[in-house]
Amino acid sequence: MEFFKANLNIDFMGKRAYMAVMSVILIAISLSSLVVRQLNLGLDFTGGTLLEVSYPQPVGLTGVRAALTKAGFPDAVVQHLGNAEDLLARIPPHGRESSAQLSTRAMAALSGVLPGVEPKLRRVEFVGPQVGHELAEKGGLAMLYALIGILIYVAMRFEWRLALGAVLATVHDTLFTLGFFSLFHIDFNLTVLAAVLAVIGYSLNDTIVVFDRIRENFRRMRKGSPVEIMNASINQTLSRTIMTSSTTMLVVVALFFFGGEVVHGFALALIVGIVIGTFSSIYVASPLALWLGVSKADLMPARKEQGDSDGRHV
Repeated sequence: MEFFKANLNIDFMGKRAYMAVMSVILIAISLSSLVVRQLNLGLDFTGGTLLEVSYPQPVGLTGVRAALTKAGFPDAVVQHLGNAEDLLARIPPHGRESSAQLSTRAMAALSGVLPGVEPKLRRVEFVGPQVGHELAEKGGLAMLYALIGILIYVAMRFEWRLALGAVLATVHDTLFTLGFFSLFHIDFNLTVLAAVLAVIGYSLNDTIVVFDRIRENFRRMRKGSPVEIMNASINQTLSRTIMTSSTTMLVVVALFFFGGEVVHGFALALIVGIVIGTFSSIYVASPLALWLGVSKADLMPARKEQGDSDGRHV
């Protein structure tokens, strides 16, 4: 399916300087927010108290959240456990209050959700901050290992200038997504971290598709400057990029609106990541490789491989 005409010729590279300025501004804002405001880490990282409560009849999450907010727990995360009668409430640490004191106050609030109905406390657990610290550390290491793996993979498959462009574009997308959550003080939990890792994969996949076509065109097109070849490559893959982004966006937008609060942050991170990942595959990865000096000679096959056909198509 083609969204655009085959002879489409948009001058993407001609706008690369303006887009670079915009990217620098966005990343500067993201980094400033991460340093000043930091991430609003959720219970998975900070530790806290977990309560499993059962009602004799169905209970709405909106009323439960309102009751907990009124009791001084606005950051509590509440979800149903398989049915509308059972729910799980996760409450972040509150000053010097012990887990027992927190659970007592929370249960008092939950008792007033349904008039005349007394909930039953099934389980209380305390998640220590040390566990949260370990999770944060491992999450950061997972992202670092992913970036190193990307650098090695793209350098072996293409060329170091393209590899560096792909990695910097991935870092760009990751920083922007983290900065977005920091700037708007949105809860950052393990599901959001999983979405950030998924954004890394999504952004890389889009970039690899464009790089594949750039390498193919560098070998095919006898005439044309690197700028013209990159423009042609991006135009040729634009339909595929738009189709992939649109279909993926449909799914995550549906998840955002209808998936419930538990996956709200996950879906939001993917929405932000898809938008910025599509932008970076066009205006960050390719221009960076261009500024690093990639040329036709860098992407031509070795002499002994001459005559082989690449044979890949987007």
